[in-house]
Amino acid sequence: MNSFTVIKGLHDSEKTQHLKDLFAFRQTKGMKEEVLRKYTLQVDVRANKHQIRKAVEELFKGVKVSSVNTARMIGKTKRSRTKMAGSTAAWKKAVITLKEGEIELL
Repeated sequence: MNSFTVIKGLHDSEKTQHLKDLFAFRQTKGMKEEVLRKYTLQVDVRANKHQIRKAVEELFKGVKVSSVNTARMIGKTKRSRTKMAGSTAAWKKAVITLKEGEIELL
């Protein structure tokens, strides 16, 4: 697998946007600067942590990855006005943490 097939795209949920906005505008007690160094990506289901780390460091030059955490997201069963049920696709989520002092990806 090459770097372009490993990373499918950025998965920016409402929770991560809210935490980054909260940290940027008013730094609350107990909130760490680590929130700004974490990014959530949608990656290929077959990719492992080593491949994800290598792909991020190749695609974004000058960025060093501190850690990679992965989770398999199971597709949900959906049904719309019929008895036949379908399902959404299963995907893999990777949360990467950049090293201290690294630039932001976006």
